[in-house]
Amino acid sequence: MNPRVKDVKANPDYTLTITFQNGEVKIFNVEPYLDKGIFRELKDLQRFNSVRPSMGTVRWENGQDFCPDTLYLESVPAAGHNSMSGSKRAYAPSYS
Repeated sequence: MNPRVKDVKANPDYTLTITFQNGEVKIFNVEPYLDKGIFRELKDLQRFNSVRPSMGTVRWENGQDFCPDTLYLESVPAAGHNSMSGSKRAYAPSYS
């Protein structure tokens, strides 16, 4: 079983910075999902920013959520944070 979500922060580029229960900090890109079904309303940044950790995953106020395994497996290590393997890679979102 993959680690579950401990904390989450919404970023202005439609990514989430997620801290998992094992201490890993990873970036999950929500943008590819924004044209699909219930995720469309998350194009509104105010709604997107309402994300909260909930029961081991992330959830928005209108019930949108992701499988915790999807969050873990499809995210990349956040720049400046060590992954469990000790690498420092990765994705550094641009907030200009």
